[in-house]
Amino acid sequence: MTETPAATAQLRSIPALLARNAAQLGTRPAYREKEFGIWQSWTWSEAADEVRALALGLLELGLAPGDHVALIGRNRPMHYWAMVAAQMCGAVPVPLYQDAVADEMAYVLGHCGARFVLCGDQEQVDKVIEAEASAHSVDRIIYTDPRGLRKYDHGRMDALADVQAKGRAARADIAAELDRRIAALDYDSTCVMLYTSGTTGRPKGVVLSNRNIIETAKNSAEFDGLGPKDEVLAYLPMAWVGDFIFSIGQAYWTGFCVSCPEGAHTMMTDLREIGPSYFFAPPRVFEGQLTNVMIRMEDASRLKRWLFHRFMAVARRVGPAILDGRRVGAGDRLTYNLGKLLVYGPLKNTMGYSRIRVGYTAGEAIGPEIFDFYRSLGINLKQLYGQTEASVFITQQPDGEVRSDTVGVPSPGVEVRIGETGEVFYRSPGTFVEYYQNAESTASTKDAEGWVATGDAGFFEEDSGHLRIIDRAKDVGKMADGTMFAPKYVENKLKFYPDILEAVVIGNGRDFCAAMINIDLNAVGNWAERNNIAYASYQELAGHPRVYASIREHVEAVNRSIADDPMLAGCQIRRFLVLHKELDPDDGEMTRTRKVRRAVINDKYADLVTALYDGSDSVKTETEVTYEDGRKGKIRATLRIEEAEVMGQSEARKVAAE
Repeated sequence: MTETPAATAQLRSIPALLARNAAQLGTRPAYREKEFGIWQSWTWSEAADEVRALALGLLELGLAPGDHVALIGRNRPMHYWAMVAAQMCGAVPVPLYQDAVADEMAYVLGHCGARFVLCGDQEQVDKVIEAEASAHSVDRIIYTDPRGLRKYDHGRMDALADVQAKGRAARADIAAELDRRIAALDYDSTCVMLYTSGTTGRPKGVVLSNRNIIETAKNSAEFDGLGPKDEVLAYLPMAWVGDFIFSIGQAYWTGFCVSCPEGAHTMMTDLREIGPSYFFAPPRVFEGQLTNVMIRMEDASRLKRWLFHRFMAVARRVGPAILDGRRVGAGDRLTYNLGKLLVYGPLKNTMGYSRIRVGYTAGEAIGPEIFDFYRSLGINLKQLYGQTEASVFITQQPDGEVRSDTVGVPSPGVEVRIGETGEVFYRSPGTFVEYYQNAESTASTKDAEGWVATGDAGFFEEDSGHLRIIDRAKDVGKMADGTMFAPKYVENKLKFYPDILEAVVIGNGRDFCAAMINIDLNAVGNWAERNNIAYASYQELAGHPRVYASIREHVEAVNRSIADDPMLAGCQIRRFLVLHKELDPDDGEMTRTRKVRRAVINDKYADLVTALYDGSDSVKTETEVTYEDGRKGKIRATLRIEEAEVMGQSEARKVAAE
């Protein structure tokens, strides 16, 4: 929405944006939710009424300015309403990851001192009650779904619907106080506190102001021309900054509609039904969809497989050029349009991408092959580079300048510079206020002039002005011979293959690179079924000789692709093993956003790392695992270690030519 300078000056908080949308876009859809298989909708006017009732109810229960309100649950309109209602009361919303175990939850609740906790269902209530053994600040628990909670002690528990009813009943008595608190909000008021993923230690509470969120939402929305007619699917964790900026920041600034799926199990179906025009997903979502596509093609008829591979070859060659509006020969354009009718269109419709006008991926680097696959279909997928501390946006890719090997140019209002060591620094209106109760970390991350150290290594291309991110600065190193070691670059190439879910590349300070690989059980299990290969467990399938042979082919193909890069040729993988278990956030091996904790991996699997480098052809190991109910156990396995072919630049060119 276009605002005059005078009007913009009044929009200093998320509740102010809500009031504007209710007044100007009152009859347009603001939220949709699928429940029991039926889509329900709320207009901006209706949403504003729901939020205000909840805010009045929280006020009636004693929520005070400056209190922290933790929120744990799936993406639902009422959970977004709860965050805005807390802001209206002058409190600070603190969304948590709903799959966090009780110990993780206890740390965050204790660290922020949350007085109120809103839980989505019985499971989250149980975890909060367990966490209270060490986090003693919680006064009230509010729940959305009452199922299973009838016999709980309700002395300090309330259903969200009951809180709204209390608010409506007490409206005459406390409405003036709520209006006073809303009027007191300004650009410097805290909008939200989000906890970092904690790849290197305890998560830190990132304090973001209304200025951070609104200015970033405004600039990024204008960059891509987002408006009230757009629609987004809210399915990512509410504790992640990306979901907050898209589903609250940009949604409230532009007035577009936020749709919530029924659950994680229905997300892909709901995505197809909604057909959003604006879509964001981390690389793992696009990797998973590509894996499913490849699995389906293996099960398709010979004709369908031929059509798919024939037209995808054309799409890879000319699809991105057509998407960017560049000149393409008449014959190629005609063939591509035929492919759109027979292959690309049905495929996009199946994935729910038929209406996408702008798509983004971020969080981790995406493999170039995966990125190019989606753009070849005509999907305007872009990369952005961001952080929680930046309110997401640091760089974006302009239309017509989208490439798989860069993350674009600085976002509007953002300054970016490269330090002497190659580390990327930025400052912007979105730069966070502080780390909560952690002045030391705040000072080491953000200097007196507002420049923030990202921890990533990168450089600007001289000709295009685009930023290229090499890897995490702490992960970039040197091989024993002095050549660069950039593990994420190699790992992303490996994850392009449908049967590789995750990879951890090792090699800093060593003579060669080695890799530990997770298979994708869905893809490899499907392959095993087609080939009549019986298996009883993930461990048994991961150790199958034919699985190892397939993984070796992928590793050697990646080696060939990087052999011609003078900067990274030393990162070829010489030895590898296939892990006997999936890396799991519950085991501390990954963050909740599925980033590998390398220090944990190196320590936990030290025996495997040793075997990869001492010439062993197998290794016996015992690994502690966490089961779904929280119990600990151990699994034992003997893992095979295999060699992969590495090659020089001339060899790689010869193989590629053949």
